[in-house]
Amino acid sequence: MIEEKPMERFVVSGIVLNEKEARVTIKGVADRPGIAGFIFTELARANINVDMIVQSSTKEGKNDISFTVEEKDLKEVEKVMEKIKKEWGIKEVFYDSDMAKVSLVGAGMQSHPGVAARMFTALGREKINIDMISTSEIKISCVVKKSQGKKAVRAIHKEFEADKEEDFEPGI
Repeated sequence: MIEEKPMERFVVSGIVLNEKEARVTIKGVADRPGIAGFIFTELARANINVDMIVQSSTKEGKNDISFTVEEKDLKEVEKVMEKIKKEWGIKEVFYDSDMAKVSLVGAGMQSHPGVAARMFTALGREKINIDMISTSEIKISCVVKKSQGKKAVRAIHKEFEADKEEDFEPGI
């Protein structure tokens, strides 16, 4: 007889907003081993902390890579990217400091289907466009326009009824 494990209950422990994010998008990066390593090594050497990273699927041997950094580091990122553009023949890099990151944090996400769907649907209902998504076992983060950050937090808070004590553990 197979013993069924009870599904871990999803508990929202926090909804976090960071309105000091910037997004960098590198267009047309050659799909070759070592390039992503080079890019992020150069950023690390400049003491730039990279948060979210998204790479598109290959199209004609090229990828697009987007990542977020702290808004205060954007000028330094631009300097580093100029060096990288020359060295690797990258044509375009776009910078957007009008970004905010909203994150839903909680235990049990991995074993509770539909958490991401509910979050994304709540944002969609409020006409909030998601520019980037990152997930882990305990957190789902979305990058949205800065002007939409607080509205996104309210939508997620409402969706997960974070005001109810049994579903929300404040303090994280």
